Amino acid sequence: MGGKRPIRVLIAKPGLDGHDRGARVVARGLRDAGMEVIYTGIRQTPDRIAQAALQEDVDVVGLSSLSGAHGHLFTRVVTALRERGLDRVLVVAGGIIPGEDHGSLREAGIEAVFTPGATIREIVAFIAERVGRESGE
Repeated sequence: MGGKRPIRVLIAKPGLDGHDRGARVVARGLRDAGMEVIYTGIRQTPDRIAQAALQEDVDVVGLSSLSGAHGHLFTRVVTALRERGLDRVLVVAGGIIPGEDHGSLREAGIEAVFTPGATIREIVAFIAERVGRESGE
């Protein structure tokens, strides 16, 4: 039963933000597109997210925030991932994130920011293209 394994994605909600409808919709859409999705649930710490990414051997970490704490929390998640040697894990973000914050998030290691209005198709295409290229396929 050869073949390439599905892209593994961890969807996480760092911080105290308790609104997860968008994260669940994205998780379902990625799953419907053939990806394996692990959803950590709400109110996760950056260290807990990074540890789950390590344990689950994921290709992608998707972070969601609607609380306005994305700058601090997302940067801490990227740092925690890198501390665990997960330099090749693609990190993307979504939620209510003002445009003026996108540049600093990219500088911190977030590869893409998907805001309301982004389609599942766009998110799937971005992840598939980036993970495929990073793995040399």
